[in-house]
Amino acid sequence: MKNNPLIEGLSDAIGFVGGALLGFWLGRLLGLDVFAQGYGAASIGGIVLVGVGGGLGLQAARRWRNRNQDKAD
Repeated sequence: MKNNPLIEGLSDAIGFVGGALLGFWLGRLLGLDVFAQGYGAASIGGIVLVGVGGGLGLQAARRWRNRNQDKAD
């Protein structure tokens, strides 16, 4: 089955944004504020969690897409 660019782009975007939001809310639960003024430890920690969450969400979306593509083939 040929890759559909629309499905690929949408699944990547949803995975990234979903993961970033999970990282953001995890940071909030831990007291890390991404939007704090300056670049203190809490702000940097929150930014790191958002980035890691976005990356993990993107990887999860790609694995999901590849697994579903293998089933279709």
